[in-house]
Amino acid sequence: MKAILEKYEPVIGLEVHLQVLVASKIFCGCSTLFGQEPNTQVCPVCLGLPGSLPVLNRDVVAQGIKLALATHCQIASLGRFARKHYFYPDLPKGYQISMFELPLAEHGFLDIVANGIPKKIGMTRIHMEEDAGKNLHDGQGGGSQVDLNRAGVPLLEVVSEPDMRTPEEAVAYLKKLREIAVYAGASDCDMEKGNLRCDANISLRPRGQEKFGTRAEIKNMNSFRFVQKALEYEIERQAEILDAGKHVVLETRLWDTKLGATFSMRSKEEAHDYRYFPEPDLVPLKISAEWIDEIKNKMPEMADAKRIRFIQHYLIPEYDAIILTASKSLADFFEKTVAMYGQTAEKAKIVSNWMMGDLLRMLKNENKEIEEIPLHPHDLSALLTMIDNETISGKIAKTVFEEMVLSGKSPENIVHEKGLTQVGDLSALEKMIDTIVADNPKEVAGFREGKVKLMGFFVGEVMKATQGKAHPGKVNALLTQKLSG
Repeated sequence: MKAILEKYEPVIGLEVHLQVLVASKIFCGCSTLFGQEPNTQVCPVCLGLPGSLPVLNRDVVAQGIKLALATHCQIASLGRFARKHYFYPDLPKGYQISMFELPLAEHGFLDIVANGIPKKIGMTRIHMEEDAGKNLHDGQGGGSQVDLNRAGVPLLEVVSEPDMRTPEEAVAYLKKLREIAVYAGASDCDMEKGNLRCDANISLRPRGQEKFGTRAEIKNMNSFRFVQKALEYEIERQAEILDAGKHVVLETRLWDTKLGATFSMRSKEEAHDYRYFPEPDLVPLKISAEWIDEIKNKMPEMADAKRIRFIQHYLIPEYDAIILTASKSLADFFEKTVAMYGQTAEKAKIVSNWMMGDLLRMLKNENKEIEEIPLHPHDLSALLTMIDNETISGKIAKTVFEEMVLSGKSPENIVHEKGLTQVGDLSALEKMIDTIVADNPKEVAGFREGKVKLMGFFVGEVMKATQGKAHPGKVNALLTQKLSG
């Protein structure tokens, strides 16, 4: 790959579809709830039945304005919907209502960091459109079926400028867009549910050449990893064609996740003529400056601003702030925990350490997001307080924490049920240590002769006897006293 990139420069642009976070569809009142029985969330409007008329959902426009504001776009005062004609079984009307010559917003940008290098990526436009249904090819009866629950679900299509030059930049752009959309509340961007979908346009040109090469469009990428892999594969494929003195074909290609390769879907020369024309059943969309200002004044705190505030207010390192604000849910969990545990810089750092270490490790192991586990900020706060009060040791706390994440039980209940309360009674510890010292005269003599590493042996024996529940500080102090005699 390195040799290819020294010879050729990739030119990459992304088209991203985000499902808008609203309760009902864009042109009717049907629910957008995911995972319902096929064809149960439909009506004459989203089925395209004769005589049914669309009515624009105002909340969809508001969410689009939020995303446009968060990405520095120029919001149009006048927008217009259009009919995009093509025939496919999951498109009941025979056309899709989208926006063409007058989109919602244009000329925005995102700031990304890829491979440690900051870069500004331009955004061509944001427009609203309805989703199609879903074809189900499960082989029942030897044919396919169509579920139209998604038909009419509102989407925001975000089209970037061809400003990206590496797969890493493309992934960084996609992650940044997802972060912004989630923080703004415009979309939950759940890729497993298809709420964020990405198509990539990529071409190669010889280094130093200004003219773009012939591009290929890659579809069917449903994860950040697949976007990276598909672009890497396509760079190698196109480079091989150019090195052979041949021409890259303008076409649409599909990414095959099993083969780890793209394959041709259709030639762009044979692509549909969508025959766009203004949607006659919807009046032009007028967006007033007052409405934009109203939405702007209610915008939530975005990730970049939150990072700065975390550093300044909680006095945590920049690295901590970047990790904690990468997810809005994670950032909210941190703030709620600190509010309950204590607002000092020292306690904020303790919370940060537990979240970036034990919590993120368990989320990775369980392959879950923080909102998918039965852990609450007050539980983590209670656990940390039990460590401070010397009810349990830090080592025992890690065991308790894992049980909390898996079971949803409170730390108090777990400690009580398992008898994990820390042994800190000096007289009980002293008797135990006297017995261990008496039973190991050889090790005692070795320690007194200067083999100080044997202290670890004695600490281990005490911890073994107490099943790890002895207070470490008191154990060390008593051992030092006994062994020095």
